[in-house]
Amino acid sequence: MRAVLSHAPGGPDTLVVGDVPEPRPGPGQIRIAVKAVGINYPDTLIIADRYQFKPPRPFSPGMEASGLVDAVGAGVTAFQVGDRVMATTGSGALAEKVLAAAERCAPMPAGMPFDEGAAFLLTYATSHHALVDRARLVAGETLLVLGAAGGVGLAAIELGKALGARVVAAASSREKIDFALEAGADDGIVYPEGPFDDAGRKALAASFKTVCGPSGADVVYDPVGGDYAEAALRAIAWKGRFLVVGFPAGIPRIPLNLTLLKGCDIVGVFWGSFVEHEPERHASSLRELAALYEAGRIHPRIVERFPLERAGDALATLAARRAKGKIVVTVP
Repeated sequence: MRAVLSHAPGGPDTLVVGDVPEPRPGPGQIRIAVKAVGINYPDTLIIADRYQFKPPRPFSPGMEASGLVDAVGAGVTAFQVGDRVMATTGSGALAEKVLAAAERCAPMPAGMPFDEGAAFLLTYATSHHALVDRARLVAGETLLVLGAAGGVGLAAIELGKALGARVVAAASSREKIDFALEAGADDGIVYPEGPFDDAGRKALAASFKTVCGPSGADVVYDPVGGDYAEAALRAIAWKGRFLVVGFPAGIPRIPLNLTLLKGCDIVGVFWGSFVEHEPERHASSLRELAALYEAGRIHPRIVERFPLERAGDALATLAARRAKGKIVVTVP
């Protein structure tokens, strides 16, 4: 079968398409004939050996996919050959076929096309776990979403609105803010490019607070990190919840005196570990997301599609932070 391969650490330009043997499912696994692959920021890290997981080379990147079950391993009862599924794989999805643990797969909602299936699990399940389980967001609260035009940011906007929150989008350009407003955000703010000095972080915090309101944001959803994190934390409300989701701008250094002054929580969001430690709650979360999708309240916004041969271009587009919404690689 064909697969996109990383033979050595590097950027998207180091990826090549080659032939590899078809994998065989082991106990508890299913094999998926891949139809589409969602591209995520960790894909750019894993090929450069900058991610917490380092698969042995050569390997295929790609951590979420949709397709048809074409083989089932021993002990699997939840899926059968021919089922339409979406899955998280950690790596390996940028190939014609991929193995996935059955517990990391979910049936695709009725009527969902494969490209949306490949763009659904990581973004919506991460944001749902963050907002519902970790932040306990309730109707009437104000949610500030950084990186609002990215995949998880847009999912957080839609889910925040579904939960009844007032949602403020923050992003690096007017074009991205307009995109976030189209997704349902109530207001938006364009933030300047960092890094910032101390005065710059405080000025950005004042800008966040101006748009969030005098009490600040009840919940901050931060998939960006860097100096933006401290600025957003300074704009948080009393007893607010700051969600740590990702660090494309760098791992922030947070003055912990701010948590004392704000009486706030800094909360880590690691959806992969949540699936492992709380499988029953994870299954319930997926049912809630499927119901929201079928009701038309959430849907992935796919802005660009690449064929498998151009998977490197897909990763490069995401790495350059030019993308709005989700990028998908399609597999014939």
